Amino acid sequence: MIKFFKRFWSYLTAGANQKFNEKADPKIQLEQAIAEAQDQHRRLTEQAASVIAQQKQAEMRLARSMDQLQKVNGNARQAVLMAEEATKNGDAAKAAEYNRTAEVFANQLIQLEAQVADQKTAALQTTQASDQAKAAVAQNGQLLQKKLADSQKLLSQLEQAKMQETMNKAMTSLSATVGEDVPTIDEVRDKIEARYAKAQGMSELQGQTVEGRMLEVEQAAQNTEAQARLSEIRSQLGLTPAASAAPAADTAAPTPEAEPTAAPAPEPTPGV
Repeated sequence: MIKFFKRFWSYLTAGANQKFNEKADPKIQLEQAIAEAQDQHRRLTEQAASVIAQQKQAEMRLARSMDQLQKVNGNARQAVLMAEEATKNGDAAKAAEYNRTAEVFANQLIQLEAQVADQKTAALQTTQASDQAKAAVAQNGQLLQKKLADSQKLLSQLEQAKMQETMNKAMTSLSATVGEDVPTIDEVRDKIEARYAKAQGMSELQGQTVEGRMLEVEQAAQNTEAQARLSEIRSQLGLTPAASAAPAADTAAPTPEAEPTAAPAPEPTPGV
C-alpha cells in the first residue's frame, strides 16, 4: 500500500511539473537557471578561497617551524662548542651543564625536524588542493560565461519567436472573419473598389451629356479670353516679340518675248 501511494504521489508530482513547465514563462525560467549557475559559481569560489587560505596558513606554519629549527640547531651547536671549551679549560662542572643544555636542544631539534616533515607534507597537500580549486574555479567560470552567452542567444530566439507568433496571429486575423459587426480587410477593399468604379462610371456619363459639353465649351472660351488678356498685357509691357518679316523673294521680272517680225512682202514682179 505504501508503495502504491509513493507511485501515485510521484505520478501527481510529474503531472504537476509537466503542466507547470507548459505554463511557465521561458524567459523567467532562463533567468532562474542563470541565477542558480551564478550562485553555484560564487559558492565554488568561496570554497576555493578557503582551500587557498589553508595553503597559505600551512606555508606560514612551515616557515615559522623552519626558522625555529634553524635557531635550535644553532643553539645546540653553540652548547656543544661551549661544553668542549669548558672541558679544555678543566671546568668539568660547567662542561657537564653545557652538555645537558646541548642535549635539551638536541631533543627540541628532533621534535622540530619531525614537525617540519609533517608540515611539509601538509603544505604539499594543501598546495595540490589549492591548484585543483583554482582550476575548478577557472573551468566553472568558463562554463558560466558559455551559459551566459547561450542565455543571450536563447533570449534573442525567444523574442524572435514571440514576434513571429504575433505576426502569425495578425496575418491570420487579416483573412479571418472577426464577427458580424467587424468586416474583414477583403470585404472593405471590395466595397471601396465598387464605390470607386461607380464614381468613375458616373463621371464618364456626365462628360457625355449636353451639360457636360456646354461646360467644356464655356471653359474653352474662358481659356481663350485669358490668353487674349495675357497677350494684351505683354504688348503693354513691350514684351510682344516683333513679327518676323517674310523674306522677299528675288523673283526676276519676266522678259517680254520679242514679237515675231513679219516677213517682208514680196516685191511685185515686173510684167513682161
